[in-house]
Amino acid sequence: MKKSLKLPVAKKKPHRLEKHGDVRIDDYFWLNERENPEVLSYLEAENAYTESVLQHTKPLQEALFEEMKARIKEDDSSVPYFYNGYWYITRYEKGKDYPIYSRKKGSLDSQEEVMFDCNQMAKGHAYFKLGGISISPNNKLAAFSVDKISRRQYTIQIKNLETGEIYANKIKNTTGGSTWANDNETLFYSRKDAVTLRAHKIYRHKLDTNPNTDVVVFHETDETFNTYVYKTKSRKYIVIGSSSTLTSEYRFLNADKPYADFKVFQERIRGLEYAISHYNDAFYIITNRDNCSNFKLQKTSENVTEIEHWKDVLPYREHVLIEDIEIFKDYFVLNERENGLNKLRIISWDGNEDYYLPFDSETYTAYVGNNPEFDSDILRYTFNSLTTPSSVIDYNFKTKELTIQKEQEVLGTFDKNDYTSERVWVTVRDGVKVPVSLVYKKGIKKDGSSPLLLYAYGSYGSTIDPYFSTIRLSLLNRGFVYAIAHIRGGEYLGRSWYESGKLLNKKNTFFDFIDCSKFLIDKNYTSNNKLFAYGGSAGGLLMGTVINLEPKLYKGVIAAVPFVDVVTTMLDDSIPLTTGEYDEWGNPNDKTYYDYMLSYSPYDNVKSQDYPNLLVTTGIHDSQVQYWEPAKWVAKLRDKKTNNNLLLLHVDMDTGHGGASGRFESLKEVALEYAFLLDLEGISH
Repeated sequence: MKKSLKLPVAKKKPHRLEKHGDVRIDDYFWLNERENPEVLSYLEAENAYTESVLQHTKPLQEALFEEMKARIKEDDSSVPYFYNGYWYITRYEKGKDYPIYSRKKGSLDSQEEVMFDCNQMAKGHAYFKLGGISISPNNKLAAFSVDKISRRQYTIQIKNLETGEIYANKIKNTTGGSTWANDNETLFYSRKDAVTLRAHKIYRHKLDTNPNTDVVVFHETDETFNTYVYKTKSRKYIVIGSSSTLTSEYRFLNADKPYADFKVFQERIRGLEYAISHYNDAFYIITNRDNCSNFKLQKTSENVTEIEHWKDVLPYREHVLIEDIEIFKDYFVLNERENGLNKLRIISWDGNEDYYLPFDSETYTAYVGNNPEFDSDILRYTFNSLTTPSSVIDYNFKTKELTIQKEQEVLGTFDKNDYTSERVWVTVRDGVKVPVSLVYKKGIKKDGSSPLLLYAYGSYGSTIDPYFSTIRLSLLNRGFVYAIAHIRGGEYLGRSWYESGKLLNKKNTFFDFIDCSKFLIDKNYTSNNKLFAYGGSAGGLLMGTVINLEPKLYKGVIAAVPFVDVVTTMLDDSIPLTTGEYDEWGNPNDKTYYDYMLSYSPYDNVKSQDYPNLLVTTGIHDSQVQYWEPAKWVAKLRDKKTNNNLLLLHVDMDTGHGGASGRFESLKEVALEYAFLLDLEGISH
């Protein structure tokens, strides 16, 4: 493989870090100087090197991009949903990167009213993201937000939907969401700390006033909590939520009285999690109270909301995780998870009906969709699987009829019957059984000859369900097996699955992934020289740790926006997200957690050994994982590794954690990653 450029080498500038009497020398600490020309020069050198090494794959990247793009229906639109007298639609036009948000009054036959054309709004910007759109109760105004940097710091403005005028006032450094009171002139929103980017204050804004005069109605002073604001589906209350990893608290206010004081629903108790939904004269509460780790459903009068008044609605079931509730006039729907699979449970308020929607599949994803109307007999939900494109389905509570409103259209020669999926259970080193979902093209022989890409995340209780992807077809059609390891640290098998993969149990996450990898080799889904791994963000931490522990297990690894400098980041409370992460990773100011983190932190455990082929990606404006973590990690790996396998860093100098904002630009990033994998397999077309 021709390498026309020299390996980039970052200068070593030893920086002493000391904690609990332990001294670490960080040679690449200086790479966190974002404005330093020397830092930018190094990042550009890495990009140039990656470009040079992968230059011969350009035709493959282009082919991948074109075929992935060709599967997408370019002039596509969402299934319209009805809210407060209008049908709302999101649509795309052929050849354009960004969505158009529109609505029609009363009937889908009415004239379209374009609210926001993001293609026009994005002109001249390398990155563009439209945040939350909040329509005033009288349907005349829209509060909307925009991020043009990719640092998730949104600017809110208000548009008059009758005249098209965008008012001059700009509310900067917000989370992007906002909520109208019922008077059509008062707006509530959350603002971020300028340094840590923690959402810490809720403001009240009055129409046509200077945002500098906006009033703080709530200040979250606990640095481990974030705060947010929304309106209940009943439209009666404005709610301020405040949450950390382990604890939640709510305040509420009658939406007709925006200048009254917010009332605490139930003050925070460490370890008590709850979420509230309003119906008639009561609140319904999903909570882990009474050691119900998988949550139960309770209710209380809207007049007395403290915990001693909460009463059980449904008995607790130890093996069923309650994830969410959707409330309608005559029914409520529980989003449950049992044995890793989604279930939708429908219960009538009068108690006469209680049943589940049937899903006949071994592995699938189903979840409640957008149901903003309270007085409706229709439940909208989404269903897909590793082999079945996503469908938006309307279920009628009264007639029990299912109507498929839209099935994701895959252009080209796609036939879902050409693929097969399965779920296998892996007994890992401590005897626990870990599920793995797989998809591959029919006819593939389990003789070890197939390349396999194993993906996982494994943190924050975030569950990676087996979902359909048109993009992934480009790997499957070239003979790859694709697998998702549902490792501990996620919530696939309930809350205990999460608890056993965090804090001082975090290593279970890494060992699960390694043991699943070895199982797939043992069962001949793939072989040692054809196994690839992929993880992003906290999943990038997973990648960094497993290649330190088992460097010869994988032929190639992609670590996207990886969180790899765990100890240093968690000791720096000025970095976005740090303080809110203590309940996930632990607080390294406590020596017990410091020692444990240090024992697995990818950056701190790089050593002189062979490493697999590695592609690392990041974005210069990343607010979740700062760019310097992957940059430092690559620099250290390049200094320490003892073989000639590829080590590539790709830095997007325009974007942040989520990558490119345009729907086609983002495909180019995937094409680069896939070309890296396919090239290692000797597949050039």
